[in-house]
Amino acid sequence: MNNTLAALQELIEVVAKLRSPDGGCPWDLAQTPQTLTPYVIEEAYEVVDAIKSGDQKAIAEELGDLLLQVVLQAQIASESGQFSLKEIAEGISQKLIRRHPHVFGDVSVASVDEVRQNWEQIKAEEKGEASQEAQKLSDKLSRYGRTLPPLMAAMKISQKAAAVGFEWENIDGVWAKFHEELGEFQQALAEETPEAQEAELGDLLFSVLQLARWHNLDPSAALQGTNQRFIQRLQKMETFANRPLSDYSLEELETLWQQAKAQIAQEG
Repeated sequence: MNNTLAALQELIEVVAKLRSPDGGCPWDLAQTPQTLTPYVIEEAYEVVDAIKSGDQKAIAEELGDLLLQVVLQAQIASESGQFSLKEIAEGISQKLIRRHPHVFGDVSVASVDEVRQNWEQIKAEEKGEASQEAQKLSDKLSRYGRTLPPLMAAMKISQKAAAVGFEWENIDGVWAKFHEELGEFQQALAEETPEAQEAELGDLLFSVLQLARWHNLDPSAALQGTNQRFIQRLQKMETFANRPLSDYSLEELETLWQQAKAQIAQEG
């Protein structure tokens, strides 16, 4: 434990030095909580990717990068007297104790579902909100829209809406909606402003997510798989090429693409 605390203290001191006006790093000094936001998201996704890989060294490294973002945010806030890493740690510890009365109190639970229900009830009480059951549906969905990545938010929103009965009777209705949105998107591309085109694109993507939901498919995993397959095929194309891909014509690139697909299929 002492070694862990010493390592954390060293990290805190390193970050404080980077932010010091006296000999600190110009890049770190220029950062604000807002400019660091993209890095928080990026590092969180890299942690997830490392965990999926199972590479323990990579997991430890990426968790360190994510921890750095927490310490940086705390350092910046402490410089203006808002809060410090101490308040962050104390706050999460107290929250965990409050929300686990079956561990730190005398409450008994019989299942994981009961733990979750207690957690949500305590969370609502802390925030002065109604219980999950009593909250307006729009309030719940607004929170998803604000805090989750768009694909995940769209699935959550549609799942919660469907749970209260705002749902098609059968899959035919979902397909009809998809084709309707596709037509509206095509019309917008031909006749409307970029803002209208973007709105129709969003509607089309939302309808695709409904198809995924009805077939119990994970759209985020599906898109991630497509990204990986595209990169894998591009890598294979580069092994076939004898010059930079930018020097090839579109027809030649298509030939290399098909060769790459065939080779990967044969290997797999």
